[in-house]
Amino acid sequence: MRLLIMGPQGVGKGTQAAKLAEHYHIPTISTGDMFRFNIKNRTELGLKALSYTDKGELVPDSLTNSIVEDRLGQEDAAQGWILDGYPRNASQVEALDAMLAQRGEQLDAVVALDADREVLMERMKKRAEIEGRSDDTPEAIAKRLDVYAKETAPLLDIYRERGILVDINGVGDIDEIHKAIVTALDSKIN
Repeated sequence: MRLLIMGPQGVGKGTQAAKLAEHYHIPTISTGDMFRFNIKNRTELGLKALSYTDKGELVPDSLTNSIVEDRLGQEDAAQGWILDGYPRNASQVEALDAMLAQRGEQLDAVVALDADREVLMERMKKRAEIEGRSDDTPEAIAKRLDVYAKETAPLLDIYRERGILVDINGVGDIDEIHKAIVTALDSKIN
């Protein structure tokens, strides 16, 4: 199974991706984790990413695409995966489509988690307190939610048109949300 999990920051993508990975026995591939891994291990891709992040710049799509393509080619991803944090814009959708076409693969589904902005702001505030994350200020959270709404949320329409989007309410009990996702995926794919 090849899945995307999408939604604004704080909606529970990482939590649900981990549960889905366990359920379907496929790896979760987080672009944030990949960047951190490559930077920590000082790989060629990691050093290139660092040259941007050290200047406070976003890593260009071409480099992000290369890191994703490299990861999708690894052995543990041969039977499927869940992408978390990618694609984030229309250019990355095109790049992912090309990667999959070249491999003779296709997306099975896109899980879109959603929650009201107020709920997301409160969740992120709590996460900042628990994890001590300095980047989770109310202003920074609001900016990231705005960027998601402007750049990433419109991508959901692409996947809706393709008939592979699964809309899920991201508010409620974690296990109930997981059950709703699995039920929706199993009915869509089987």
